[in-house]
Amino acid sequence: MTASDAQEENDLELDLLLEAIYRTYHYDFRGYARSSLRRSVARGQSALGSPTITHLLDRILHESEAFAELLRYLTIQVSEFFRDPGYFRLLREKVMPHLATYPSLRIWVAGCGTGEEAYSIAIILHEEGLLERSLIYATDIDMESLKIAEAGVYELGRLRGFSENYFRSGGRASLSDYYAIAPSRAAFTPMLRKHILFSDHSLATDAAFAEMQLVSCRNVLIYFDRELQDRTIGLFRESLCPRGFLGLGPKETLTFSDHANSFEALANDERIYRMK
Repeated sequence: MTASDAQEENDLELDLLLEAIYRTYHYDFRGYARSSLRRSVARGQSALGSPTITHLLDRILHESEAFAELLRYLTIQVSEFFRDPGYFRLLREKVMPHLATYPSLRIWVAGCGTGEEAYSIAIILHEEGLLERSLIYATDIDMESLKIAEAGVYELGRLRGFSENYFRSGGRASLSDYYAIAPSRAAFTPMLRKHILFSDHSLATDAAFAEMQLVSCRNVLIYFDRELQDRTIGLFRESLCPRGFLGLGPKETLTFSDHANSFEALANDERIYRMK
């Protein structure tokens, strides 16, 4: 078998795996970038002791526990409080003054993972006097991550980095004001959690929300192919109210999107855009 034949066979196996996942478990990874998917599937194969994708396919079709394990590798969860502090500083300085003009606020954090970004935005809203009139919809496809997010409990060893990011983002107090120490963990205050609704939502298959003033979706589009990126940005455009704001990750852009003309750059370096 030539290298070309082997690659074609591998691509076919991957297609069959993704189709099986969609039909059996209703998770749609078919529009994810293939290079990233191959790495994720390979890690899943190693964890599950599957020498081939075909063997992995057989396991996930017959063992729901095997799929749950694989899902951990397909949904890449890398997050922290105030990650990329410059982004959150500009949210505070450039976006919050506009949001303050609304009588109530609806904010969507898409691909929220284990919740750190949603809590970070809630803290900024609190410090700007806007949290009491705000509701944050924080969504993801990974139910295990959503359970962690809803609990709002994180390892103590991560707090130093969280605190550094908080101060660099323009924090006005101490991050410790927002959590209580439990054995080896920090539990963030219910005052923040009661303004966040964590729920299951797929950017690949589900519909838009409505009348959002801010959508923040960071470091998610980089895992999508161009077609799914355009679908996702279209969802955000449909979800945003007139002159609403969209925040993306540092390696993401609207430049090549079919929806680019619907937005103007508010802070190009930090990837914050506004509906025209």
